[in-house]
Amino acid sequence: MIPLKTIEDLINKHSVLEKDLSSGNLDKKLFAEKSKEYSDLNEIIDDAKKYISFEKDKTELEKISADKNTDEELKKMAETELEDLKKQNEKNEKKLKLFLLPKDEADKKNAIIEIRAGTGGLEASLFAGDLFKMYEKVCHKKKWTLELISISKSDAGGLKEVIAIIKGSNIYSTLKYESGVHRVQRVPDTETQGRVHTSAATVAVLPEAEEVDLKINESDLRIDVFRAGGPGGQSVNTTDSAVRITHIPSGISVSQQDEKSQHKNKAKGMKILRARLYELERSRIDQERSQDRKSKIGTGDRSERIRTYNFPQGRITDHRINLTLHRLEDFLEGEAFDEIIESLTLQAQEESLKNI
Repeated sequence: MIPLKTIEDLINKHSVLEKDLSSGNLDKKLFAEKSKEYSDLNEIIDDAKKYISFEKDKTELEKISADKNTDEELKKMAETELEDLKKQNEKNEKKLKLFLLPKDEADKKNAIIEIRAGTGGLEASLFAGDLFKMYEKVCHKKKWTLELISISKSDAGGLKEVIAIIKGSNIYSTLKYESGVHRVQRVPDTETQGRVHTSAATVAVLPEAEEVDLKINESDLRIDVFRAGGPGGQSVNTTDSAVRITHIPSGISVSQQDEKSQHKNKAKGMKILRARLYELERSRIDQERSQDRKSKIGTGDRSERIRTYNFPQGRITDHRINLTLHRLEDFLEGEAFDEIIESLTLQAQEESLKNI
């Protein structure tokens, strides 16, 4: 049960915000901040008021049911209403608990997604390419913006590695459960005897970090420039435009060579480095806070096998929540993506509620 004082504080806060917003005394930035807070509270304010009045309403209905002078029809109506009231109160309590769960500030951020071919040779690179196309389709359906940071293609036409930034509303909260090993079972085009092969690709989703989120000292960086290799034209291969940035304290290193400009490569490299360092710090804090990390749904461990895409049977299985959908083609087209994400989010919320 949630302490009534906690819910009363929410109601009072909503009332204060309402007065502040209608006062006309707030500057633009503060008005925007309070408007967002007010909007969030608006979603649960009715539930909060009903939760406060529950005991009073319950007592009144119980009195009617227990009163010997009450006729039978009215008693039955009161008993039915009481059962409905209790069920509604349980729903309200769950909704309020979810609202009161600690917020992850990173949920609102854009995301940097990194996809790499894993075990399985050329077939793994083809699967990495399929995953990237799937995320492109999800972005298109949700009207998100996807911007390539770097891409490395394989001889088979797949992808060895691709890094992109996805921009929009609450991107990280939607995509964070994609981090981990994605396994595929299918017959490769090169297989002459029709045998099913298993290969894999790894996905890492990092919240985009701004400079205000993380301060990086220039003295902690080692920046090396070198001549870019691979496709890119004469101008790329004859100038030292490629950049390797190493964060000395953590040992994290980022190389960037897709742009012809050294300055642009450095800017892109810093974006990736900042995201990786930010996630490293978040993981450290999260580990300190959580005593039982095994019970949490994975959102960052790249070595954790999270999903299997079985082409012969047309099914996709998410191993973290034991959910199987026989809609593989739909999923790869971005159609059934939300179904799995919503299930993962709900399960993560349920586990968080158990710890309250």
